[in-house]
Amino acid sequence: MFRKFHSGHGLRFYLIVLLALPLIAVIAVTGYISLQRLENRLEQQMQEEIALIARALRGPLEDALLKGHKESLSQTLYSAFRFGRVYGAYIYNPEGEKIATSGPREPEVKSDRLFELAAGDRTGGYESANGEEIFSYFVPLSDTAGRNIGLLHLTRERSEMQQYIAKTRYQAILFLTFFALLLGLVIYGHQRMVGGSLNRLARSMARITAGKRNHRATLSGPREIRQMAAGMNNMLDSISRSETALETHHREQVMLQERLQKSQKMAAIGRLSAGVAHELGSPLSVIAGTLQRLMRRNRAITLPAEDLTTIRNAVGRMEDTVRQLLDFGRDDRLKLRPTRLSTLADLAAASLREAVAEKDLSLHLLGPTPAPKIPVDRLRLEQALSNLLKNAIQAAPPKGIVKLCWFATAQAVGFTVEDNGPGIPENLLPKLFEPFFTTKSADQGSGMGLSVALSAVRAHDGELSVAKSALGGAKFIISFSRDGGLS
Repeated sequence: MFRKFHSGHGLRFYLIVLLALPLIAVIAVTGYISLQRLENRLEQQMQEEIALIARALRGPLEDALLKGHKESLSQTLYSAFRFGRVYGAYIYNPEGEKIATSGPREPEVKSDRLFELAAGDRTGGYESANGEEIFSYFVPLSDTAGRNIGLLHLTRERSEMQQYIAKTRYQAILFLTFFALLLGLVIYGHQRMVGGSLNRLARSMARITAGKRNHRATLSGPREIRQMAAGMNNMLDSISRSETALETHHREQVMLQERLQKSQKMAAIGRLSAGVAHELGSPLSVIAGTLQRLMRRNRAITLPAEDLTTIRNAVGRMEDTVRQLLDFGRDDRLKLRPTRLSTLADLAAASLREAVAEKDLSLHLLGPTPAPKIPVDRLRLEQALSNLLKNAIQAAPPKGIVKLCWFATAQAVGFTVEDNGPGIPENLLPKLFEPFFTTKSADQGSGMGLSVALSAVRAHDGELSVAKSALGGAKFIISFSRDGGLS
């Protein structure tokens, strides 16, 4: 029940129920008790004042009674009104008969009570006079021998005191009302400044809980609430950064896993290629040598020369494929020697001069002079450049353009190979460097050229990538970071 009570109400409710109402109740009870004490104190003070007046009049009145001077009695009674506290003054003889009076009205006091009061000491109490309550104070009068000779009766209106108490009570009610209004204004201002800011902060938290992770709380309201909103925003930013970092780490992990799987696949293919190349290499060498000898001994040849040439070309292609398989599966240590990039470019271009001339291509070798030197295994990197250059020559149209360039920047050095052919479709890029993948006909390639080039470049801790060339075709980029110790 208590939990339900606390979960369904807002800040304003708690301020009113738990602060304003208890505070007003305490002030009201305290005011009531204070008024009661003030009333009792005023009544006591009134009794003390009228008792002092009675003592002051007792002596002269006793003297006037003993001497029988009625005029002195009246004058003495009249003098009581000079104090401003007496409402009426009366003198009774021992028989209860009134012998002197001064005042507007006389209280209703029975004769037997007068005899009782005359026999005792001075006393006081409330009596009724014409329907109104007044305070009566009685003082017995006696002679020098202590015999009772009369009774002095002084009265005072209670309404005077009641008017004062009523006035005080009215002022207390006004004060309590003013305090309640002031407290209400304080609660209203608190609700506007604090409650409104907390409500906005709660709405922001609800939006974030609903899935709007990019939402941030508005920095408004008192300083403490602004600090809370700023802290929540910082926490959300930190969570967002952590999630972004985790997502990036996950993507990198997936990429590394894919690269590892691809590397393992390539390694397995390399081992398979090396085994196949080893098994095919020797028989092919025997076939090639035998054909060569037969072609030299014309008298022993029974087949047309064209057929022997076709067989020789087919064996040559097989030997080239075996050599590429061997290069792809090679895992021996690199023989690094400082070599200029221009030298590697010249060697690769020289090995394909016949293919360039056959298609009447324009081959451009460009780069800074002198070209930088890098430590490389010249044979393997020259083979990689030759494969890329052969790929560009095959892609370029007749009388087309092929560029082999070297470059050097503050961060890296390397080569670019470009052509003005049709380029590479986007959907083929992910498979481009896979072994045996090719879009050429069977007599134009085995699909191992780019794989061998990638294997050679990575063996040198470099990167091989592909992009679109400004010539219109493909652009292959070999880059070696200078952080790897190249110079």
